[in-house]
Amino acid sequence: MASQVKTAAPDIIHKLVETFEQNLDAYRSSKNETELRREFLDKFFAALGWDVANEKGYDEAHKEVVHEFSVEVSGQQKKADYAFRAGAGRFDFLVEAKKPSVKIESSQDAAFQIRRYGWSAKLPINILTDFEHFAVYDCRAKPSYNDKASTGRILLIHYKEYAERWDEIAALFSPEAIRRGSLARYAEETKGKKGTADVDDAFLQEIERWRELLAKNIALRNPEIDVAGLNYAVQMTIDRIVFLRICEERGIEPENQLHDLAERDGVYEELRALFQRADTRYNSGLFHFKSEKGESSRPDDLTLTLKMDDRVLRDVISNLYYPKSPYAFLYIPADILGQVYERFLGKVIRLTAGHSAKVEEKPEVRKAGGVYYTPTYIVEYIVKHTVGKLVENKSPKEAAALKILDPACGSGTFLLGAYQYLLDWHLNWYVNDDAEKWVRNKALVKVGGDYRLAMAKRKEILLNNIFGVDIDAQAVEVTKLSLLLKALEGVSGQMELGMERVLPDLGNNVKCGNSLIGWDYFEGRLMPDEEEIRRVNPFDWEREFPQAFAQGGFDAVIGNPPYIRIQAMQEWASGQAEYFKQKYKAASKGNYDIYVVFIEKALSLLNEAGRLGFILPHKFFNAQYGEPVRGLISQGKHISKIVHFGDQQVFAGATTYTCLLFLNRQSQNEFEFTRVSDLESWQTVETSEISGTINTVSVSSAEWNFTVGKGAALFEKLSQMPVKLGDVTDRIFQGLVTGADPVFILKNVEGGKYYSEATKKEYAIEKNLMHLLCKGSVNIRRYSISQLEKSILFPYKLVDGKAILLSPKELEARFPVAWQYLKENKVLLESRERGKWKHDKWYAFGRSQNLSEMEQKKILTPSIANRASFTLDSMDYYYFVGSGGGGGGGYGITLKTETQMTYEYLLGLLNSKLLDVYLKAYSSSFSGGYFAYNRQYIEQLPIRPIDFTNPAEKAQHDKMVSLVERMLSLHKALAAAQSPAEKERLERQIEVTDRAIDALVYELYGLTEEEIRIVEGG
Repeated sequence: MASQVKTAAPDIIHKLVETFEQNLDAYRSSKNETELRREFLDKFFAALGWDVANEKGYDEAHKEVVHEFSVEVSGQQKKADYAFRAGAGRFDFLVEAKKPSVKIESSQDAAFQIRRYGWSAKLPINILTDFEHFAVYDCRAKPSYNDKASTGRILLIHYKEYAERWDEIAALFSPEAIRRGSLARYAEETKGKKGTADVDDAFLQEIERWRELLAKNIALRNPEIDVAGLNYAVQMTIDRIVFLRICEERGIEPENQLHDLAERDGVYEELRALFQRADTRYNSGLFHFKSEKGESSRPDDLTLTLKMDDRVLRDVISNLYYPKSPYAFLYIPADILGQVYERFLGKVIRLTAGHSAKVEEKPEVRKAGGVYYTPTYIVEYIVKHTVGKLVENKSPKEAAALKILDPACGSGTFLLGAYQYLLDWHLNWYVNDDAEKWVRNKALVKVGGDYRLAMAKRKEILLNNIFGVDIDAQAVEVTKLSLLLKALEGVSGQMELGMERVLPDLGNNVKCGNSLIGWDYFEGRLMPDEEEIRRVNPFDWEREFPQAFAQGGFDAVIGNPPYIRIQAMQEWASGQAEYFKQKYKAASKGNYDIYVVFIEKALSLLNEAGRLGFILPHKFFNAQYGEPVRGLISQGKHISKIVHFGDQQVFAGATTYTCLLFLNRQSQNEFEFTRVSDLESWQTVETSEISGTINTVSVSSAEWNFTVGKGAALFEKLSQMPVKLGDVTDRIFQGLVTGADPVFILKNVEGGKYYSEATKKEYAIEKNLMHLLCKGSVNIRRYSISQLEKSILFPYKLVDGKAILLSPKELEARFPVAWQYLKENKVLLESRERGKWKHDKWYAFGRSQNLSEMEQKKILTPSIANRASFTLDSMDYYYFVGSGGGGGGGYGITLKTETQMTYEYLLGLLNSKLLDVYLKAYSSSFSGGYFAYNRQYIEQLPIRPIDFTNPAEKAQHDKMVSLVERMLSLHKALAAAQSPAEKERLERQIEVTDRAIDALVYELYGLTEEEIRIVEGG
C-alpha cells in the first residue's frame, strides 16, 4: 500500500525554526514574552492559515484571532494570550504563551493555568507553548494545582519536529480542519479520562454548598429572619461575592480584595463596607442600600443588619481563589453561568419549626423531573429570527425604541442573548459608519487597534431594550446579575478605579411577578389572604411597563416558557389552574400544559409589528388540549416560521420533543416550515433538506400536520382522499389501561395453573377464565403475534382511590363463571392499593367495558413502533394492554359490518410502505426512530375503497387478500422454524411478498413513478 504523501511545512516554519535554533540561549534568558509572540507565535499560527492580524477587517464578534492583554500578577498571567475561532460565536481553542525561560514541559503552574482556562471556558482542547515546545491539553477534567504538568497533556512537540509533524498540527489546528470538526473528533477520540467534571456541574455543586452553609448560619445567627428574607439574603450575598470576584479578574476591581479581607477578623463587617463602596460605584440594584432620587429598585435594608460567622464566609471566599479554585472566572461564558444559576434556582430554602434552614426542590421542578437549560445555539437562533428581524434597516436611534421581553426569564438566558445581539449589532453599525466620528461622539472607544462600545452606550442599550419578568424573586436577581456582568464584559480598558455609577439600575427592566395572572384574580374578595397574594404574586403589565404599552406593547417576546401539566399544578396551585381556565382560551380544553397559556399571553403583549419566538413542546400540534391555541394562532394567521425537531432531543437528559415557534402579531399569508432531521448539522449550518413554505389559509384549529419538500404534493394528494380508516371501522379501541379501571390480571398462569402468593398453593384454572394477553411492541408484530403468556382476569372496583376486589355478591352477579371457579377452588386474594403492586408477577390493568370487545376478530397494532406493525387476530381473540405493562400499549380495529372490504385487504394497506411514510409525516416521533400509532393518527390514514361491481377492482382486492394470507402464513412458519437455512428461506419469501404488496398498493392509489421513488426513499 502506498504511503500517504505528506504536505511540506511552509517555508516560514523552516525559517522560524532556524532563527529560534540560532538564538536559543538568548531566548531562554529573555523575559520578553511579547517579543516571542510577535516574532514567532503570530507567524506560526498565520502559517496554519489564521488571520492573526485581522487583515480581513472583521469586527470584534467575528475576528478569527483575538489577542488578550496579559497582566502578570504574582507570577501568573491573568488572560490567555490568544483565542481562536473558525466561525462566528464561541471560540474553538485558547493558546497560552510562555517565554522560553519557563520550562512548559515540566511547569505545573503553566499547565494548571491553561487547563483552568480551558475547563472554565468549556473548550476541550487547548494549547500551551513557548515555541520551544508545543503542548496540547485535554481540559475537560477539573484541574487541581497539585496535578503534574503531564496531567491532561495529550501531545508534546519539540520545535525541531515542527517541519516533520506539520501535517499532524495542521490537521488539528488549521481553521479549515476545525470547520470540518477536527477538534471535536480529536476530543471524542481522547475521551474517557477519569475525573472529568464539567465546569457548570462543579460550580453548581460549589454554590449549592455555599447556599446551605450561608442559609444555616444566617438562620442560626439571626433568629428573627423569615423565610423570604433568608432566601433573599443568601442569594444576594452569593451574587455580590461572585460579581466582585469576576470584576477582579477583569481588572475592574482591585486584585485579591475579597481574599485579603477574608484573612482579617470581622469578615462580614469588612464585606459590608465593600458592598457599600460598590453601591457608590455601580449604581446597581445589586448594591442598593439607601433610597435615592430616581432609583427604581427598593433599597435593601435587611442584609447589612445581619450577622454571619467568619468561618463560613472564609470558606466561600477562599474557594474562589488560586490555588484552591479551579475556576478562571474571566473565561466562564455568561451562558455557562446562566446554566449554573438556572439549576441553582430549582431549589429553595425553607425554615423548619425550630428555625433551622433546609434546602429543597421546588414542587414544580420536582414534578417536571428537574431544570433543563436552553442551549446557547437555540437562544441565538431565536434571537436572530426575532430581534435580528426587528433591527434590519434601522439606525441605532430607531433601534433604541425597541422593547424586548422574556415573560419567564429564569436566570436571564434569552435576555442575555438578545442583549449580546444588540451589542454586536450596534458595534458593527458604528464601525461601518465612520468609526472615528462615533469615537468623538462617545458611542465608541478605541482600545489598542480595536473599537468597542463605550460603557455609557452599553448601559443605554440595556435600559432601552431589555425587559424580563419572573415569578421567582431569586430568578429576577440572577437575571439582573447576569445582565450587569454582560454589560461589563470587555470594558476594563475603559474604566479606572474610582469612577462612579458605572452600571444601571435594572429595577424598571426586570421585575418579579406572575406573568399570567393579574389583580383580577382577587376580584370579589374584600380581604384576600396575604399568604395567597405572596404565592400568586399578581402582575399588572401596563402599570409595570408603561413605556412599552405607550408603544402598543412589546416589539419582541422571546423565551422558553415553563412546561407544567395542569394536573401537576393543581396539587400546589389549584386556584391558579381554575383562573387560567376562565381567563384564557388556550386553557379551555383538556389537561393542557401551561406553555399554551404563555403563547396566548405573549401574543397579547405584542404591539402590531411585534414578533414572538419560543422553544416549546410540539405536542400541542396534535394533542386535544392544543385545539384552542391552534385556533387562536390560525385564526389570526400569526405563524411566521416553525422549526420542528421531531424526535431530536434539544434538552440534554430530557425526553421533551420540541419545536421553535415564531409568530407575528400581524397576519401572514405564508410561513416557513423546517423539519430538522440532523440536529448537529442544523446547529452549524442552519439548513435542512426538509424545508418549504406553507399557506396560512390551510392552517386551522384541527391537528397540525405540516409536510414540505419533495413529498409535500404526494402528502396533499393522499390527505385529500375522501375515505379514511375512521370511516370504514366500527371501533378503534384501546386495550386494558394500567391502573385505570376494574380488572386485575394475574400474569403467573402457566400450564393452566396459578400459584397464589396468598395461600402458597397452586390452583387449576378453567380454560374459559384464561386469555392470551398481548403487550404492545413486546408481542404485537408486523403480520404476527410473538410469544404470549396466558393470564387470568379478576374484576375489582375503585373505592376512595383504592382497587378493591368485588364482593362475592357483585362477582356472582357480574362474572358468574369466574365466581363459580373462585368459590369451588377457594382462591384467596388480598386487596392491594391501586398501582402499588410490588411482586413482579402481578399487574393491575383495567377497563372492564373493553373486555367484550376483546373477544372478536380484529386488527391489532402497538401504540408505539418504528414501522407499521399491524397484525390480524382472527381466531385467538387476544386480550391486549392499552398502556403500560412493561411493553407499551396497543389498539384494536374492527370493521363495520356493512363493508365488503375484508380484514386482510385492510391489513395489507395498513402495513404498506406508502401509508407508513404518510403516517410518519404527521405522527408524533420519539427517540430511537419510534412513532406513535395511536387512534388519533391511524384513523386519518387514507383507505382506497373497492368497487366490487368492477371486476378489475375486485381482482385487485382478492389479490391483496391472497398476498396478505400468504404473509400471515409465512410469519407463522418463520416463528416455528428452527434451522438457520429454513429461517433465511422464509425471510426471503417474506421480503418478496412485502414488495408485491407495496407494488399493488402503488397501483391501487395511482402513484406515478416519481411518487413511488419518493415513497421508496422514505
